[in-house]
Amino acid sequence: MKGRIHSLQSLGAVDGPGIRYVIFMQGCTLRCAYCHNPDTWAVTSGEEYSVDELLTKILRYKPYFAVNGGVTVSGGEPLLQWAFIAELFRRLHEEGIHTCLDTAGVGDLDGAREVLLLTDLVMCDLKFSNEADYLHYCQGNMNTVISFLKLTEALGIPLWIRHVVVPKLTDSKENILTISSIAAQFPNLQKLQLLPFKKACISKYNAMGIHFPLSDYDECPDSSIERLSKVVTSALA
Repeated sequence: MKGRIHSLQSLGAVDGPGIRYVIFMQGCTLRCAYCHNPDTWAVTSGEEYSVDELLTKILRYKPYFAVNGGVTVSGGEPLLQWAFIAELFRRLHEEGIHTCLDTAGVGDLDGAREVLLLTDLVMCDLKFSNEADYLHYCQGNMNTVISFLKLTEALGIPLWIRHVVVPKLTDSKENILTISSIAAQFPNLQKLQLLPFKKACISKYNAMGIHFPLSDYDECPDSSIERLSKVVTSALA
């Protein structure tokens, strides 16, 4: 069995707890307006790796994982290749390595279950607070994401929910309160993270000859994240 990989990062520090080996899978069905990696969209691109090939690379870095590090599989959307991820996570557990799934929560729920049974932590993007915005800005279905989150709850998988803050789009107090309310429904929630919208990705869009939908929006300043994080803290208290 082989998976299509966009890229690999050997010593990631922002993709889950501790020091992590990060695998960015190729392929995504969403078209999020603020996507930083449009080069991960095409399901037929990327480089093919077997589980054995990846495991050989990962094990070189196992000494760096210490107590709380491990492997994060991100994307693209990793659940599009759920069978490959499930086998990789099974092998990682055999090696005593912590597994983290970084996902948008889209895809086949039966396949997702197979992955979650071997997952130690889920980081799931909750991109918008209502179905209409999900459809308009992501070409996605919010109900699918909520169903995935309910599955993590049913299986008792520790959950981090993440939300991108875009000025004049998702940075209102009302929106953050709604996101917090949705997140609070899940007793397995450990953390709600607010991520600042940045535009470093524009060069990728230009190189690919496609328009960046939020090119006219300002980047999110740290002060907004600090202000809205206090809203989250109060809402989840």
